[in-house]
Amino acid sequence: MCILFIAYKKHPEYKIIVAANRDEFYERPTAKAHFWKDEPTILAGRDLQQMGTWMGVSTKGRFAALTNYRDPHEPKDNKISRGQIIRDYLSSASAPEEFLHTLQEQRSSYQGFNLIIGNMDSLWYYSNIQDETKSMSPGIYGLSNHFIDTPWPKVENGKKDLVRCIEKSDSINKECLFQLLKNSDPANRSELPDTGVGIEWEEKLSPIFIETEHYGTRSSTVFTVDNNGVVDFTERSLIEGKIETVNVTFEINERI
Repeated sequence: MCILFIAYKKHPEYKIIVAANRDEFYERPTAKAHFWKDEPTILAGRDLQQMGTWMGVSTKGRFAALTNYRDPHEPKDNKISRGQIIRDYLSSASAPEEFLHTLQEQRSSYQGFNLIIGNMDSLWYYSNIQDETKSMSPGIYGLSNHFIDTPWPKVENGKKDLVRCIEKSDSINKECLFQLLKNSDPANRSELPDTGVGIEWEEKLSPIFIETEHYGTRSSTVFTVDNNGVVDFTERSLIEGKIETVNVTFEINERI
């Protein structure tokens, strides 16, 4: 996943509102969101190459999302797939802070990542580059391929649009959030970060919705949990060149 926006305890009817895009090479095999046969409490899309995921929820009231930390010079050999972290958390019984403490001890086993995990009571952020866990207070957050709320243009624009979408009414307009995720406007070159990929790729990767010849946004997801514990999860994914939509609603039956 490349970018996500979160409204955490900022709406009178919803504890959490998430709008997220996953960016990946088009040729990488992927399954659309579903309840996994081997982990039936997990609802998530799936990377069929490493069998992990970039974002998911569980019927036990857990949520997790991960973005890569962009560093083209970072060594890749002998590293564990970062998508396994989401699976491990969603299937575990550990409290978020306990899970992160264990993950810290293993942080060098993975390439750079940013992780947001939580349950019905709390939300936490961790980056193995900074190596510091943070309990997230109520607020509007944006996370791309640097640290949380790094003011890249697409992060700042998405946060503003998220506020605009959720302030319209007591109910959530999912189409407004999906439109936010479809924004393909590149940033001005003068505003681009320097992450080591070169100015042309910085520009190609600067929109919220990315489209290049071989790499781009593969799925968009809107996910909410209301004050009654009802989860509404909608994913629109590009599978073999076709847009497939998954809509799932369920009530959390266990709190951890």
